[in-house]
Amino acid sequence: MASTYDYEDTANHQSQQTDIGYDPNFVPDSVKSFVVHLYRHIREKNVYEIHQMYEGSFQTLSDRMFKESPWPSVDAISQYVDQDHVFCLLYQEMWFRHLYARVSPTLKQRIDSWDNYCSLFSVVLHGVVNMQLPSQWLWDMVDEFVYQFQSFCQYRAKMKNKTEQEIVLLKQFDQAWNVYGVLNFLQALVEKSQIIHILEQEKEGLEQFTATDGYDYNGGSNVLKVLGYFSMVGLLRVHCLLGDYETGLKCLLPIDISRQGVYTSVIGSHITTIYHYGFANLMLRRYTDAIREFNKILLYIYKTKQYYQKSPQYEQILKKNEQMYALLALSLSLCPQVKLVEETVNSQLREKYGEKMTRMQRHDEEAFALYDELFSYACPKFITPSPPVFEERLVNYNQDAYRLQLKLFLYEVKQQQSLAGVRTFLKVYSTISVGKLASYMEVDEPTLRTILMTYKHKTHAVDPDGKVISTADVDFFLDDDMIRVIESKPAKQYGDYFLRQIVKLEGVITDMDRIKLE
Repeated sequence: MASTYDYEDTANHQSQQTDIGYDPNFVPDSVKSFVVHLYRHIREKNVYEIHQMYEGSFQTLSDRMFKESPWPSVDAISQYVDQDHVFCLLYQEMWFRHLYARVSPTLKQRIDSWDNYCSLFSVVLHGVVNMQLPSQWLWDMVDEFVYQFQSFCQYRAKMKNKTEQEIVLLKQFDQAWNVYGVLNFLQALVEKSQIIHILEQEKEGLEQFTATDGYDYNGGSNVLKVLGYFSMVGLLRVHCLLGDYETGLKCLLPIDISRQGVYTSVIGSHITTIYHYGFANLMLRRYTDAIREFNKILLYIYKTKQYYQKSPQYEQILKKNEQMYALLALSLSLCPQVKLVEETVNSQLREKYGEKMTRMQRHDEEAFALYDELFSYACPKFITPSPPVFEERLVNYNQDAYRLQLKLFLYEVKQQQSLAGVRTFLKVYSTISVGKLASYMEVDEPTLRTILMTYKHKTHAVDPDGKVISTADVDFFLDDDMIRVIESKPAKQYGDYFLRQIVKLEGVITDMDRIKLE
């Protein structure tokens, strides 16, 4: 088993690192054992053992021996794996991912990582890859690829303190982490894998992609298909970072997120998909879609997070969980559809943001500041993909994209706040004349009609199919000079109530069983 590998030389190696620093050519025995066994399992397509080594042994060795330093270089370990080109690319992919997580990478290392991804994806796209890899590893490849692109754009945008050498390198390697290159690789993986066609055939019962979690049990390879699948999520994420939400959601269309899929088989993929899907819908005013999906994923995390406590992604799961609660609070403040939220999630939400949500309904400057605060905390780290103009005065522009998206969001909030008075009156009346409502709101009738049309516009959105959908909990129509109000009735849900009472009863019975009768 992967978890039983020998780590006896850990202490000696750590002291050696302390004495002489990091030596990229020094390969401890446990690392030799790790790469030899991993290479053998990949050749044998032993997915279970690969997963155990990738998730277990690699993390254990990293924690014990390489906490603040990189792993041995690929040149140092290549002799133990028959100089295998594909394995060396996979090893370097893990090497750079570890480097980004534990040590701040240099510009040269960022460029080298881009070159490695280019080589790895080129082999997958144009070579013959006859191996099976765990879905977790394949997801991590796509996830890290997008993360390193985002990190490079943020790094490049901080021009103020760049050295002359860094500027020369940026000019020389201007194609490294180019936005078109990133998008082209992801799109090429989607197209070459034919994953969209596979998912369409699955709906007709002609494929078993989801049922097998993307694995090929007929001796083939899952690498291209699953990379293509996860690349659709990667495209959604990249387009969200660029502020192109419509295109991002179109890239995700082949995946039916209302059902279980391969994206739900990896917790990181599941959370990333729903986080960006929900955020994109929030920015496109499709509040009900955002609320429904945030509700589902938050309920899932609430029920299952204890199973991921030992996972290296646990902290990231908790962080995204908190961010999605903040996004749910924003969505519900702009579109009060509480009926779409399960009571468990609503209870957690009120505990975390109940007071702020109440203050956000006041529609004053304090409320406006709270919208700003929650958005800034929960939004993705937006990027400016274009390189700097080196001939001009070098300044930091890494916050420009974030400021633009914040400005657009707060502009929408201001417009929504101006309609609060209309919604208040519509909730009180089932029918009211235009003249009467105009007098209550202290405006003339033409102005009121404009406000009502604005309300209609702001409470309707266009879904991915091009249909106009309502996001309002209170709607109306005009019948000559009469306003007739349509209020949606929430469907009563008894299931949650009974489940909670059953859990309470089980707790009482357990307590009673502990009591010894005299």
